[in-house]
Amino acid sequence: MARTSVASQLAAIKKQREALEKKEQALKSRSHDKVLVKIVQLAKEAGLTAADIAKAFGAANPKATKSGKAPRVAKKGALAGKKVAPKYRNPANQDQTWTGRGVSPTWVQALKAAGTLDSALIVATPPSN
Repeated sequence: MARTSVASQLAAIKKQREALEKKEQALKSRSHDKVLVKIVQLAKEAGLTAADIAKAFGAANPKATKSGKAPRVAKKGALAGKKVAPKYRNPANQDQTWTGRGVSPTWVQALKAAGTLDSALIVATPPSN
């Protein structure tokens, strides 16, 4: 019995909400109509076309931002995408190296944990003349 009254109350509230939404739409429509009449009148007086107005709204360029400027593109760093010489070599496997950038390999993590990462540094020999 209680469910029926709750369901009927919900249905009544839903009808009220729908009626209020219709009234809201009608009021907005009347308000919009008045504003549009003013806009059209002002545009005619100024000699503007619909294309001029659309261009002013940015309809001609949908990627333009509200300020009219193009969105900024993030700049890449000067060394982005360039090869870097390795800085560390795995003492257990000489084929494994690491530049010191990015995620460290497991062998580097193990050396860091042991406190002996400096032992894996690659010493650069100066070029002889």
